[in-house]
Amino acid sequence: MDVLHERCAGPDISKKDAKVCVRTPSTKRRGSFTTETTTWGSTTNAVLALLDHLLTAEVTLVVIEATSDYWKPFYYVLADDLNVILVNARQVKNLPGRKTDVSDAAWPAQLGAHGLVRPSFVPPQPVRQLRDLTRARTTATRERSRVVQRLEKLLEDTGIKLSAVAADIMGVSGRAMLEAPINGERDPQTLADMAKRKLRHKIPELTEALTGRLREHHAFLTRLHLDQYDQLTTVIDQLSGRIEEAMAPFRDALDLLDTIPGINQATAEVIIAETGGDMTRFVRARHLASWAGVCPGHHESAGRTKNTKVRPGNPYLKGALGLAAFGAVRTKDTYLAARYRRLTAHRGLLRALLAVEHSIITAIWHMLTDHKPYNELGGTYNTQRDPERATRRAITQLNQLGYTVTLNPMETAT
Repeated sequence: MDVLHERCAGPDISKKDAKVCVRTPSTKRRGSFTTETTTWGSTTNAVLALLDHLLTAEVTLVVIEATSDYWKPFYYVLADDLNVILVNARQVKNLPGRKTDVSDAAWPAQLGAHGLVRPSFVPPQPVRQLRDLTRARTTATRERSRVVQRLEKLLEDTGIKLSAVAADIMGVSGRAMLEAPINGERDPQTLADMAKRKLRHKIPELTEALTGRLREHHAFLTRLHLDQYDQLTTVIDQLSGRIEEAMAPFRDALDLLDTIPGINQATAEVIIAETGGDMTRFVRARHLASWAGVCPGHHESAGRTKNTKVRPGNPYLKGALGLAAFGAVRTKDTYLAARYRRLTAHRGLLRALLAVEHSIITAIWHMLTDHKPYNELGGTYNTQRDPERATRRAITQLNQLGYTVTLNPMETAT
């Protein structure tokens, strides 16, 4: 096998230190290579010393396995002066029965020397900072949702069924009905009369739902949950303001993504942060879809197709695409909603939703590559593209119901 990099290094990184294997040509036998494995700390000074060691050894390639977040101090320091690539852990998985830290360091060095690994996408620093902000906001939003769920479970313990009547217990009306019992008001009729706007039509149901056994213990826990909800809301607002400032260089891409049905500003911000907004890193749209993990897998052996489950892609990007797909399938007279309904009949709900996610990420690649807004095809696109097929399908369905159909073309007015 051809050797592309004669001097290659492969560190096996842990939290405290790293075993670094340097693979260099042998001075005793032509065509052979020697390996030297040393241990280095994970502090900044130790990584700088490692950099000097690799430069002295004239290393031309460093292959780092993406291990949790421990690879970051090594990658950011070494990448300034060396050719460093970050690889997926599945691509450099060692052979069974050879699992030691030393062999784990030698294996990526050997793979990198022969060019058998593909570098992972590491965005530039502005995009990495934007990622940190959007991911922190996503985590805080999820935690706030869990606080609401814990509050609902607490209300179930009291027999209060507020969530069965009010869709959002943290809205203006629901919040007032939760604050009042903490301050001592326990009369269900008085609590139900705090409803606002459309919820006032449900005062009898609210009176019944707010009848329970809320004690001082429950009031104390309710106060804690409400305070935690407010704290997380403040955190989310602060992060949103910082994200808006960091999105200034990506304003054009943000405006383009906002034209896609189902994508709001927050979802578009996550998509740009995770992809970097630069589609030149992905040769075609299908490469972006594969990287995002929204296309079927490919596993064929002996002429038979086996497991075609989707690959595990970026969880934050997949979550954003899922939210976008949920919103898109609920829009009226759109191509994505029609595609979802058409595929649901014979592929199921989850696969149809995944197909909508694939369509969205494909559209994103073309929009950011061509710098053009979303082109809405309409809900009748497939029917207009092949009207004869749609006609045959409709006739077949009517025949199955026992009807005989005679088609008469409509006369166009002159």
